[in-house]
Amino acid sequence: MGKTAIYPGSFDPFTNGHLDIVRKASEIFDKVYVVIGVNAEKRRSFPADRIAAAINETISQQGIQNCVVVIWEGLVAEYARMMKTDYMIRGLRNNMDYNYEENVASVNKLINPELEYIYFRSNNVAVSSSMVKELHSYGKDVSGYVPPAVLSLL
Repeated sequence: MGKTAIYPGSFDPFTNGHLDIVRKASEIFDKVYVVIGVNAEKRRSFPADRIAAAINETISQQGIQNCVVVIWEGLVAEYARMMKTDYMIRGLRNNMDYNYEENVASVNKLINPELEYIYFRSNNVAVSSSMVKELHSYGKDVSGYVPPAVLSLL
């Protein structure tokens, strides 16, 4: 069995920074699960199924063939265990991301002690889903920050 990893996130919306991380992970792992986390307590800006379709279209257009996009409503550490995946991919833009991710990693290790975190530094350090949503709300052009399939959702 090859090495697999999960890359979880809300991807609300999926940005070029996220795509950069998917690309890097797909070059190292045999299979990457892009897991769209759905938290019933949080209101999404974009429906998870439409984001999933846009991510699928994007990775297909990029020629990435070893990624599977799924929607998950539970704990990602449990999804990793269920899929027998011991690696969780996370993207980092700065030290604040690292500190946040280390806290989350500690909790996930309590749930799934076998889970190993692998951090990738994004080439798009200024891009975030929040930034895209804010710029878009002010009518600014965000086409340079999201893949075309995601732009069509906005």
